Amino acid sequence: MDSQELTTYLCQFITERRQALLDKVIGQRTRFVTVVLENIKQSHNASAILRSAECFGIQDVHIIEDENSWGTNKRVLKGAHKWLDIHRYKTKGVNNTEACFARLKAQGYRLYLADPSPEGVPMDEIPVHQKIALVFGSEQTGSSAYALQYADVKAHIPMAGFTESFNVSVSAAVALHSVLPGVRKSEGWALSESEKAALKLSWLRKSIRNVKMLEEKFYDLQSK
Repeated sequence: MDSQELTTYLCQFITERRQALLDKVIGQRTRFVTVVLENIKQSHNASAILRSAECFGIQDVHIIEDENSWGTNKRVLKGAHKWLDIHRYKTKGVNNTEACFARLKAQGYRLYLADPSPEGVPMDEIPVHQKIALVFGSEQTGSSAYALQYADVKAHIPMAGFTESFNVSVSAAVALHSVLPGVRKSEGWALSESEKAALKLSWLRKSIRNVKMLEEKFYDLQSK
């Protein structure tokens, strides 16, 4: 069954205003930039980063859980996770950072490790000709030894005060704000038409009450 037919069918159960908003947000979504969270400990930090990622139009967030399990704070998150594709790496007995990095590199991402060291590239000077993965380590211990060794480049936010760095959730927001303007001026940052179609169907399913019942009715009508 053509998923476009199902999308058209489900659109009648939301307002035109809501459909216009879905289309507008999908048009600004990107997978050219992604966020990687390695062993974030505090749920309010993880939630704030997810919320920032969603607000900036990021679609994919990768969460590594070798040392700390991912937790959420609903008051901070404000439902942002509902609109994101969250990829979790939490297999016991393996290096989940390695698994995440391998997957992203195979997908063509260049890994930029957020690190206060000035030896790296400033966030606002990250090249936008290749897909970008921004990697953020734990609040307490920073990035793992594996991440430090195998990330492609260290990247920092230039500081003008005495304090060495921002809180990790602030760092993520600043990094995204630094990188995305250049990305959106380049080519290839937007989702493909097939990705947009799949995302719209996914979001419709999350936006409509009793959607399973409606889908069953749709398939029943199609079979007659």
